[in-house]
Amino acid sequence: MRCQRCNRPACPACQVPAAVGIQCVDCVRQDQAAHPRLRSILGVTASGGPPLCTIVLIGLCVVVSAVGWLAPALAVTEHLGFVPVLARAEPWRVVTSIFDHAGLAHLALNMLCLWMVGSFLEPMLGRWRFTALYLVSGLGGGLLILGWARVAGPSVEWVQLTVGASGAIFGMFGAMVWVVRRLGGNLRGILVVLAINVVFTLTNSGSVSWQGHFGGLIVGLGLGAVYAFAPRGRHRVYSIVATAGIAALVLGAYAALSTGLPTSDAIMGQLWG
Repeated sequence: MRCQRCNRPACPACQVPAAVGIQCVDCVRQDQAAHPRLRSILGVTASGGPPLCTIVLIGLCVVVSAVGWLAPALAVTEHLGFVPVLARAEPWRVVTSIFDHAGLAHLALNMLCLWMVGSFLEPMLGRWRFTALYLVSGLGGGLLILGWARVAGPSVEWVQLTVGASGAIFGMFGAMVWVVRRLGGNLRGILVVLAINVVFTLTNSGSVSWQGHFGGLIVGLGLGAVYAFAPRGRHRVYSIVATAGIAALVLGAYAALSTGLPTSDAIMGQLWG
């Protein structure tokens, strides 16, 4: 077969399918050099397609939560939920807890928010920064839960089990504020949504983990500021350094706060003994 652009014979193993016919590798390279893929103001090369990481995160949350509801004998929530008193003995809970949910309404509301925010943020930030924002914000939520438990001293909060992606989603709200501002958009909408969620959190503190929400929000504001305002052409370097630095800071603080924790039996004894 011949290349549709230069009409030269094209090797069957090297030819590249085109809208009509095929093209040879030389013509494809020339076209790519003449029309380089442009990067956005946030340093992301447009790729198109659905927000893949958002879909994967939603899928993980749905699967984990559904397994917990459909197979209660597995005690998924009891094994994956974050409990301050178990922060050192079972540290993985600070991550697994952001994929589990306490009921269908809890899951549905969080996944709706994740889809709405993720559909906007993932194309703006790129997949790896978006995923890092979700995970590190979730860690930030767990850190504030643990920190508040230590400040409060022996109380029910030591053994309070927390699940949900809300902390990670609040981190996305925080990052979205800076991204919208960087793009020159109207901040009124996102600020109203954020304010509504903050008020809801504070007025339902008995059933909602305000610590998890605000911990995620603080981390999201920090990461989002770097992602949005890194110098042009150096987005990747700044983003890697900021992500690694904030993650290390959060994990370091988590390790320090989880040192010397009393056992769950000791806590129970102080509370109800």
